[in-house]
Amino acid sequence: MDNIKYNPKSLHAEEFIHHGEIMDTLAYAEENKSNRALIESLLNRAGDCKGLSHREAAVLLACELPDLNEKMFSLAKKIKEELYGQRIVLFAPLYLSNYCINACVYCPYHAKNKNIRRKKLTQDEIRREVIALQDMGHKRLALETGEDPVNNPIEYVLESIKTIYSIKHKNGAIRRVNVNIAATTVENYRRLKEAGIGTYILFQETYHKNNYEKLHPAGPKHDYAWHTEAMDRAMEGGIDDVGCGVLFGLNLYRYDFVGLLMHAEHLEAVHGVGPHTISVPRIRPADDIDPSAFSNAIDDDTFAKLVAVIRIAVPYTGMIVSTRESQESRERVLDLGISQISGASCTSVGGYDTKELPEENSAQFDVNDTRTLDEVVQWLLDLGYVPSFCTACYRAGRTGDRFMSLCKSGQIKNCCLPNALMTLKEYLEDYASEETQKKGELVIKAQLQEIPSPAVRAKAAEYLKELHDGMRDFRF
Repeated sequence: MDNIKYNPKSLHAEEFIHHGEIMDTLAYAEENKSNRALIESLLNRAGDCKGLSHREAAVLLACELPDLNEKMFSLAKKIKEELYGQRIVLFAPLYLSNYCINACVYCPYHAKNKNIRRKKLTQDEIRREVIALQDMGHKRLALETGEDPVNNPIEYVLESIKTIYSIKHKNGAIRRVNVNIAATTVENYRRLKEAGIGTYILFQETYHKNNYEKLHPAGPKHDYAWHTEAMDRAMEGGIDDVGCGVLFGLNLYRYDFVGLLMHAEHLEAVHGVGPHTISVPRIRPADDIDPSAFSNAIDDDTFAKLVAVIRIAVPYTGMIVSTRESQESRERVLDLGISQISGASCTSVGGYDTKELPEENSAQFDVNDTRTLDEVVQWLLDLGYVPSFCTACYRAGRTGDRFMSLCKSGQIKNCCLPNALMTLKEYLEDYASEETQKKGELVIKAQLQEIPSPAVRAKAAEYLKELHDGMRDFRF
């Protein structure tokens, strides 16, 4: 270990996620957690929406000065609004199979769990699931499977993606399929890219190598380097939108926070573009899993601060919070940095079309926010947000560095806001309750005036009228 040097441009996991650098960073943060002059200077500099290094961000996370923490939260809100406005993108997970050969101690899919019901969707079952999701109003999905080369080979995933994109039910269509599957080869990432996926998502769980190996005692996922270097292989395979995340509660949160930012810096240093999204899940109850067995669980205040500091450190990156979190928890972090949320999620295999009986439980974790999609949309509208089902950037080729350059320059507003309003209009016309429809129309009318470009604003107004008249799928 002493011979390993920190190098963000390296392609070796232990060099770009360097244990010594993380420990030095944590020591520096602890030493400077009450350094008012330093913290104020970092907050002032971060106001330009250019971000902070992992070491600078660690100081903010460690800060215990109440007035500066308040400034921190205010800055996170300002950056979020500057880059993302009031838009909140909605999606749903779709679990294809819970067969898995790994031994992850925090996941009920682990191979030794004989209690959970093992299921794998057929293509006909996938069609029924997708139609159920389309009938809610969803336009983007995140595919999930356990790791099992026999039951869940890459060919099964590719066939499933093709099936999903082929289904057009009434006015429904899934326009973006993101994929959260186990680390794989460059060739398989290339095949996923050719299948038209949006973002490739893979959670690190923890960046602490020794703890990672203990948490994954057997199976392919035990290989820390293979897993941690997956994003580089994905980008080599042509996937330029990747999504990172850790499962907070498995390890010391400050360690994983630094590792997460170092991973983002590594991707930017090597590939010229950082992660498209960062997810911040916390461990939840599930079959065979008790969160109290993990001593590093974080409270709501710590969770909110993590979200705020990540937003300050990597302002260009979308941030995701799922239905693992309660309505109250999600509401608290929405304006601190979150730009995407799941809605009406089911973490069972085949749970959208047919509700499972308790004895048939195939869920990966218990959902905390159990509201319908319409209830979530109306809640967002009541809070002043613009619920968005937009998939335009992916479909227009604005991915990777093209998306990031637009985001960093602020020009993305002339694309994202009108696209959000048009997809919200589609939802209101096709799926919303009467009350949601009324509230949504008021939001569209108000937000239309916030589009910076007069020409784009006028065109968006024209498209909104055509959507009311029955046309669908306009985008900038």
